[in-house]
Amino acid sequence: MQTIIPDLIDKHYQRLLDGWLAAQKRMRYAGDQVARNQVADQSQRFLVEVRKGSAMGNFDNLSGPEWDSTRSLLDTIAGERAVQGTSPSETAVFVFSLKEPLFELLQEEVRDAQVLARETWVASLLIDKLGLHTVEAYQKGREEVILRQQEELLELSTPVIQLWDSILALPLIGTLDSARTQTVMESLLERIVTTRTEVAIIDITGVPTVDTLVAQHLLKTVAAARLMGADCIISGIRPQIAQTIVHLGLELGVVSKATMADAFALALRRVGKGVHDRRQTTTIGARG
Repeated sequence: MQTIIPDLIDKHYQRLLDGWLAAQKRMRYAGDQVARNQVADQSQRFLVEVRKGSAMGNFDNLSGPEWDSTRSLLDTIAGERAVQGTSPSETAVFVFSLKEPLFELLQEEVRDAQVLARETWVASLLIDKLGLHTVEAYQKGREEVILRQQEELLELSTPVIQLWDSILALPLIGTLDSARTQTVMESLLERIVTTRTEVAIIDITGVPTVDTLVAQHLLKTVAAARLMGADCIISGIRPQIAQTIVHLGLELGVVSKATMADAFALALRRVGKGVHDRRQTTTIGARG
């Protein structure tokens, strides 16, 4: 399909760009100078890509190789908008706002009514498809951002702390599910290998409830640590959780302590260490 759009972009490039930037500003971009400069640069590149793609004359399918660079540019722009927190509608404005200055130029350049109708339809169809691609790319980018943030939160919520040589602690806060259990195991096992840990303390003081599913997740973590040569101690079992475990008939099959301090003292004994009270020694010596 032949169209005058490429020639129109060549002939009125600066006017089209200025009109498009003005339309974007009215509809969305009234931010600082950095944002406007970014939009101006992306708009210039987009017009160049549209000119190259439209010169091929294939508007029915924008997945062809002639539109590869255009789609790639829109993917990049949409991804940046997703990271910046721009809304989907504001992102779509980047493409759809091109209609206004482009239609104005068509009305000035084309005198034949039938040709004008055809060219307007081609331009509208092209911009709509590119706009829809931008929205889909934005949605994909936003989902990637959310997934990455969830993974980062999981990592932050499962810190592995080295309490002593050969002793690690893993304080858990919140509910354990399959995804988080996997993150917990990976973090713990990695530290067990790098620190040659002998005892790992899994503290569940911050876990609100322990049911059959949570117990299974704990057992998976304990079993994985044992396979790596580390013994496990569970601490922080509150009275309510202890009663729940008994009522459910669950068997954790691992040594447990009420507090992290008790678990740490036991871990020290297991690695042949102990805590020396200097104040008590001084007092005894003075009395002697």
